[in-house]
Amino acid sequence: MADAPRTVVVTGASSGIGAAIAQAFGALGWRVAIGARRVERLEDVAKEVEAAGGKVFSHRLDVTDSDSADAFCAAARAELGAVDVLVNNAGQNLSALVAQATDEELKSDLEVNLLGAMYMTRRLLPHMVERRVGDVVFIGSDSAANPRPWQSAYGAAKAGLEVFARVVEMETEGTGVRSILIRVGPTASEFGNRMPQDKLHTILESWRYWGVMRHLHWMPAESVARAVVRAVGVPVEESYTSVIEVQPGGRKKEFGG
Repeated sequence: MADAPRTVVVTGASSGIGAAIAQAFGALGWRVAIGARRVERLEDVAKEVEAAGGKVFSHRLDVTDSDSADAFCAAARAELGAVDVLVNNAGQNLSALVAQATDEELKSDLEVNLLGAMYMTRRLLPHMVERRVGDVVFIGSDSAANPRPWQSAYGAAKAGLEVFARVVEMETEGTGVRSILIRVGPTASEFGNRMPQDKLHTILESWRYWGVMRHLHWMPAESVARAVVRAVGVPVEESYTSVIEVQPGGRKKEFGG
């Protein structure tokens, strides 16, 4: 990890993986800009980042709204200076069968999980390329590689995110800027709270039926945060890991034989 403190932007930082990532960079003494729609929750995360040793700037951010993205990026750069790392973490999964989903549910999942990352990257990437240094990190999902029922829009958005991350990688080759996709497996967080709780058993059974849920193990959000910190901590001239998959540890053999 570079000795001098750097500046990182973390979207969707009000809880879960985003909050854990913000705290992990704070523990390194970094300047951390955190954004989310739930401003009241950001205040708690900001205190935790400061307690960990970082300098924090919090600001409301709706990654699906261009004006909100503009305001956040301008305010973060004015407060903390040039952005060295962008972590596109904001995400949601409304969970519905295609035949039952509303247009708004499908649209919302696509906007938050895919367009939001595009909007934020477009705003901060040019400054990184100009300075010839930076990392754009995309928090993806293993749902992109292993699609699941009840997650049509979410899975499609995360698959699109992988394509977008790859294109950013190609377009920034030789500029000193990296594009890193963190493909995340089952993680314990508030992320699943928006799933229909009365249908949760049915959803999990459908995943098991289609062979996309081998176990019920979960990893803490801090596991993903450590993977992000490690990835951006390696000097670009030493290593360029473009895709990192993080899965729960401690799994046991769960079949006979």
